[in-house]
Amino acid sequence: MAEDIVIKLTADFFKTLSHPIRVKILRTLEQEERCVCEIIEELDVEQSNLSQHLSVLKKQGIIDSRKDGQKVIYRIVYKSVFDVINAAEKTLSEQIGHSQSILKFLK
Repeated sequence: MAEDIVIKLTADFFKTLSHPIRVKILRTLEQEERCVCEIIEELDVEQSNLSQHLSVLKKQGIIDSRKDGQKVIYRIVYKSVFDVINAAEKTLSEQIGHSQSILKFLK
């Protein structure tokens, strides 16, 4: 039973990371905290769209925010999220390499 809960929570975590804009937001916050205005400018997205994605990441507990006057500043709570993203990128790179090897063999 507890294992089922962990599996569901893991799947929910991956769902949170399943949108390209959310991964871009995390990469934007990787080195330092940023205000919404900086994220909007860097990613070139509408504020309403960005707010929805920030909300999903915040609900999952991956990011957090604080007010600084009129600005809302976001930061990564768990840097280990990049272990997951980097592992996915490494796997994709390996898959591409494997596909290229097969293509060369078929030529």
